[in-house]
Amino acid sequence: MTLKLGVPSKGRLMEKTFEWFAARGLALSRTGSEREYAGAVDGMEGVELVLLSAGEIPRELAAGRIQLGVTGSDLVREKIADWQTKLRALEPLGFGHADLIIAVPRFWVDVDTLDDLDSAAAAFRAEHGMRLRIATKYHRLVRDFLREAGVADYQLVDSQGATEGTVKNLTAEAVADITSSGETLRANHLKILADGCVHRSQATLFRSGQNGWDDEMRATFEALSHRLGLER
Repeated sequence: MTLKLGVPSKGRLMEKTFEWFAARGLALSRTGSEREYAGAVDGMEGVELVLLSAGEIPRELAAGRIQLGVTGSDLVREKIADWQTKLRALEPLGFGHADLIIAVPRFWVDVDTLDDLDSAAAAFRAEHGMRLRIATKYHRLVRDFLREAGVADYQLVDSQGATEGTVKNLTAEAVADITSSGETLRANHLKILADGCVHRSQATLFRSGQNGWDDEMRATFEALSHRLGLER
């Protein structure tokens, strides 16, 4: 059986992933039209390229439908519970950097840390009779992070886009979102808490669990690991 390698299907992540593999002697390419999610691998037998959205790759890895995949470390941690028992991070690829952070309105001059946020959340609930709302699409990561930090009296509200605008639109009091430069946060008059970095993400090569792998797949993986210079 072939070893299936999942790669983001478009944009800068796809381009940078192709460059990373090409620098190690493996040419990945998209075949067909822009609307076709077909690809090819040149330089090693037994490896099949599968083009998927970055958000689909963690699920496909965990299910064993692909054996290798490139996606953001934030997406794996968010989408797969107890991900370390199902997947293995093989190599950070050095691109796709972004931080998942917690940010509050800039005019909250007395709120700069998670302890301050906890106090503000308690005061907000006492005044308004409801929990302070934090808009995010990273529910698992943010909930675990705030629990470890001892922050209470908040609720997470789902936001699948334009998260930074939720405070201005009065649908949340704070946000937890991915940022690379911070420009969008500043444009929306938000500031990052000094200790509010939930996770520093980057594109990473992951491997699925080896249940269901046959001898041919394991041999291909060994050869591929040697070619890519992966630590095993």
